Amino acid sequence: MSPELLTAWAEKELEEVLGELPEDIRVSASECPVRLLMEPTPLQREEMGEEVWGLLGLFEGCSRMEGFPSSPDQVPRISLFLDTLWDEAEEDRSLFCEEVRITYLHELGHYLGWDEEQVESYGL
Repeated sequence: MSPELLTAWAEKELEEVLGELPEDIRVSASECPVRLLMEPTPLQREEMGEEVWGLLGLFEGCSRMEGFPSSPDQVPRISLFLDTLWDEAEEDRSLFCEEVRITYLHELGHYLGWDEEQVESYGL
């Protein structure tokens, strides 16, 4: 699948997700940029090693609970890995969009300061 098409589908899904969030969560979500990447960046690969392969998404930086970043590498950001999401969805557009939604909300939960257990308790 072309990167442009996967990106367009993901952008549309993210727009819908943001529109469905409660106002206070939507405001918080707008503070954390989302990068739509085909695969992890060289820096992400270097920092995470083999663990990065197979990830659908990744939250990096300071969560809202940790306060303001003190250095550029602590700036909060979410990365969604479109190739992996597409593979996970078995190349089905509807499943891909659902995976984008779930993965984004999962990573957003980390930005909000929730740990894995809390994120999973919300079904993400």
